[in-house]
Amino acid sequence: MDALLLVEQGLNGLQLGVMLFLMAAGLTLVFGIMDLINLAHGTFYMVGAYLTAALVPVLGSFPLALAAAVLLTALLGLVVEAVALRTLYRRDHLDQVLATFGLILFFNELVKIVFGPVPIFLNPPAALAGTVDLFGLKYPAFRLAILAVGIAVAVFLWLLIARTRVGMLIRAGATNREMVMALGVDVRLLFSLVFALGCGLAGLAGAMAGPVLAVQVGMGEQILILTFVVIVIGGIGSIRGALAGALLVGMVDTLGRALLPAAFRLVMDAANASAAGAALASMAIYVLMAVVLAIRPKGLFPAH
Repeated sequence: MDALLLVEQGLNGLQLGVMLFLMAAGLTLVFGIMDLINLAHGTFYMVGAYLTAALVPVLGSFPLALAAAVLLTALLGLVVEAVALRTLYRRDHLDQVLATFGLILFFNELVKIVFGPVPIFLNPPAALAGTVDLFGLKYPAFRLAILAVGIAVAVFLWLLIARTRVGMLIRAGATNREMVMALGVDVRLLFSLVFALGCGLAGLAGAMAGPVLAVQVGMGEQILILTFVVIVIGGIGSIRGALAGALLVGMVDTLGRALLPAAFRLVMDAANASAAGAALASMAIYVLMAVVLAIRPKGLFPAH
């Protein structure tokens, strides 16, 4: 394979990994701290994308629309948590799965009613619409911006969790919820803020994915499966694990889809090679998950 093509696919893998990290960071916090299985997390990814697409023509600026969409998605998360999810914290995981699956159906139909069933194609901001020359490789500037945003969010979350009082309370609440309540901390408010933060990060991922993918109903479910794989590989409740798992999954998935068909063409005809390569590439991340769990059952960087 051409070296430039390999570098391009590697950058695509990093970009996918960053998108998965934005999703997984919020979901792993909610699962690790609140012990809530939220299948509707991908819904906020979809809502963030649709709100960005709707606000760009109104505000006339992609960055402003993105910021507004993230804030509105976080506020929507607060409302959903207060109305639908707060009563599920002490229920078993099956009840949580059923309730959040119902939220998926509800929001999919609501978005279809408001925005219509036809996919929306969102253009990147004018400043990032071109390409950047990376040693002879013309790579889209917007994809590099996604990488930069992901790195900035990772640094922000590390500072928040490891270096602030709020982060200390979040870690303490994940370790011993009853003791934190006994110390006078409003755990309900803490949980609500954590859930809103997770929804805002999912909305940010959707907003950044809008110019790369089509904004369409059900787009959240497609990325949610990969997000759960990331969390399992990285370790439930761990931001560092979410970052490591997301980058691993992004690279394995992207490079597998690029390299495996080419490798099979060495031993079989092109049609069969493409089919076999695509089939194995789609299995690669699950094989990776099985290998990681066989070696480290709690994930690469389990939360302590």
